[in-house]
Amino acid sequence: MNITQSEVQDGKLTATVTIPAADVDAAIKKAYKDAAHKYRFPGFRPGHAPRAVVDNMLGKGFGLVDATNRIINDAEPAIINELDIVPVKEHGDIDEESLEMVKDHEDYTYAITFALRPTPSLSSYDAVEIEMPPAEVTESEIDAQIEMLLGYHATFEDVEDRGIEDTDFVTAKVENIKNAEALAGDSRMIAMGSGNLPNAFDEGLMGMKVGETKEISWTPETEGAEEAAVNVTVNGIKARKLPELTDEFAKTGFGFDDIATMRDAVKEEIAADNESRLPQLKENRCVAKRAERLELDEMDKDYEQSVFQELGQNFLQSLAARGMSLDAWLQANGMTADQFIADLHHQADDVARESLALDALARELKVEVTDEDVDNEFKTAGVEDPEATKERFVAEGRMPAVRDSIRRSKAVNWLVENAKVTEVDETAKDAE
Repeated sequence: MNITQSEVQDGKLTATVTIPAADVDAAIKKAYKDAAHKYRFPGFRPGHAPRAVVDNMLGKGFGLVDATNRIINDAEPAIINELDIVPVKEHGDIDEESLEMVKDHEDYTYAITFALRPTPSLSSYDAVEIEMPPAEVTESEIDAQIEMLLGYHATFEDVEDRGIEDTDFVTAKVENIKNAEALAGDSRMIAMGSGNLPNAFDEGLMGMKVGETKEISWTPETEGAEEAAVNVTVNGIKARKLPELTDEFAKTGFGFDDIATMRDAVKEEIAADNESRLPQLKENRCVAKRAERLELDEMDKDYEQSVFQELGQNFLQSLAARGMSLDAWLQANGMTADQFIADLHHQADDVARESLALDALARELKVEVTDEDVDNEFKTAGVEDPEATKERFVAEGRMPAVRDSIRRSKAVNWLVENAKVTEVDETAKDAE
């Protein structure tokens, strides 16, 4: 197989492919052989009907059409590997109008066009500046964790003489005015500040008193979302009361000898969590900061759609592993299918921008991927047979995607190693 490629224009690359005559003849022979097995031809045993009989029964040139499709489909993974590209669509585009059928004993040449992701630049390739929580556990982190633990023993008291505050539990009648069917209910329980409802909804409730009625409206922060509105009547307010932490309560409520022992245990737990959490947090913040420098006003629709499909598939697989359906998850989270799709598109745009930013950095750094890098990628992937898996990836045209992933990982490593970090006690800052 011989492949020549054009220059990339408007995000598209066209490859001219020539299949040798010997491979064409083999494909034609197999097409007719398979047809002879698949269909019944009176007077002939399965698989033994000659070519002329197949053409007579199924239409002249039937096998040639089938062989043409086979050649094009079978060659695509090899073309992708040879060109070392990662198309944003599942298959390349063939100009059907100019496509000819294969012919016996002749080379076969055709053109296939692949849509590629955009290659925007960055406004700056300098190291990023980020804020990070301190590596050492702070007193404010311990206080926040203990407050969360005390929350398991919280009590709730009815409130009549004040408006709703940010830690209250509210019972309310919520009437849908427009685009808020999921929130409607005669006796909705609302945990203020839980993050389960739109921020504008929580803000609208603040200060309302028992018996008060108010219309609250907001526009979801997703592209194309329409304004939503509800009518809310507050039926009841319960204030959350935490128990006082004493040495006795530390022992009876949590099994520690005293407050000091409890704080030491909490500190150890936070330190262990930070050991695994902070490196990933640093990576995420570095990548997000880098994406802010991407010089791209509007995301390529094909690339965004490919990321959207990948995120959706991963999410559905995650739900299935937990034994949950999408409908059940939507109901538990008070979301409609349209809201979920809009939110997933928003996530896809963010992920696409971060990926393109890493690609731009990798190009600037001239990141190279060696055969050893590829071998290590498969060895560390946890698959049972790395070599067999690698061979399957080659056969399916997925090796360029593997090299892409390695390039991005190297770009991330550079980002993390060179980031300028300012430590901020975020727990204390939030408390303020």
